[in-house]
Amino acid sequence: MKIDKNKVVSVTYRLEANPAGAEKKHIETAGADRPLTFLFGSGGLIPAFEENLAGLVVGNNFAFSIDAANAYGELEPEALVDIPMDVFKVDGVIDMSMLVVGNVIPMSDRDGNRLDGRVSGISGDSVKMDFNHPLAGHQLHFSGEVIEVREASEEELAHGHAHTPGMHGH
Repeated sequence: MKIDKNKVVSVTYRLEANPAGAEKKHIETAGADRPLTFLFGSGGLIPAFEENLAGLVVGNNFAFSIDAANAYGELEPEALVDIPMDVFKVDGVIDMSMLVVGNVIPMSDRDGNRLDGRVSGISGDSVKMDFNHPLAGHQLHFSGEVIEVREASEEELAHGHAHTPGMHGH
């Protein structure tokens, strides 16, 4: 059975990424014990990832790269924001152990939407937060194997995602 819209697909893969001109860095691996299982065409994954898997069958190996623009986008300068140090007060005290370059801090915008920001610098009375996706500006390199392709159940189609063993109803 070929990978196509509304099929449940399981793949193993290795992901490496690099910003332009930099060396590739290992990001994650999904092995046979915990493969990536998804409903193909449901919009839950990077479209270019699915495009590269379309038409493959169980046992096919794959290796492809996705440029930054078609993955998580280029780095957006406006996503780098200086936030007053006072915003980080909890009960009137700033926990400086939280404000370490590289730390990811859950925050929310004016509308209450959750945003994860990465501390990229601290200067005086402000903290520079980076709200870009961690892989923005990176080319992604996938290699792996298709290990399962099956028809989606009516429930999976209704829910818009694959159900895997151990998933509880919702």
